[in-house]
Amino acid sequence: MTQVLTRILLPVAMAAAAMTSSAAATETASAPAHPQRTHATAQGALLSSREADEVRNVILAQIQAMAENDAERMFETTTPEVRAAIGSSGRFLAMMHGAYPMVYQPSAVNFHPPHRKSDGAFQLVEIKDRNDQSWLAVFIVEQQPDHSWRVSGCAVTENPWLPA
Repeated sequence: MTQVLTRILLPVAMAAAAMTSSAAATETASAPAHPQRTHATAQGALLSSREADEVRNVILAQIQAMAENDAERMFETTTPEVRAAIGSSGRFLAMMHGAYPMVYQPSAVNFHPPHRKSDGAFQLVEIKDRNDQSWLAVFIVEQQPDHSWRVSGCAVTENPWLPA
């Protein structure tokens, strides 16, 4: 199953990694805030530092809620469309534990700069699991009418490059 997921998801992760290869440094969850920067709003452009922080915070909230088995809080980090499709917070938590065990209580999380897409952003995250295995996760986040960000999808594959 992992080989099938890797074959399907690796091109997604590679494309996201290629988008971030021009960035000189990555942002970590514990890194201090960086100066405000703005970029063109064209698809593929970097988000402003404020938007990047908001995207990182919603993903961190989801990872933390999953680690704490807080189904309600985890479910709140998703888009209304995801919540409608899945139906309940308990079902979502069970699905996440089954599909993304590497995200459950990770030992390290490293954020690359998020890139804009037409209706949101792609966020590449390197994750090291409790077994010291490195993974690449591409989170798809969408900005809501109230300007908050919510997770609409995630693809995870083994990291064939460097450890998290």
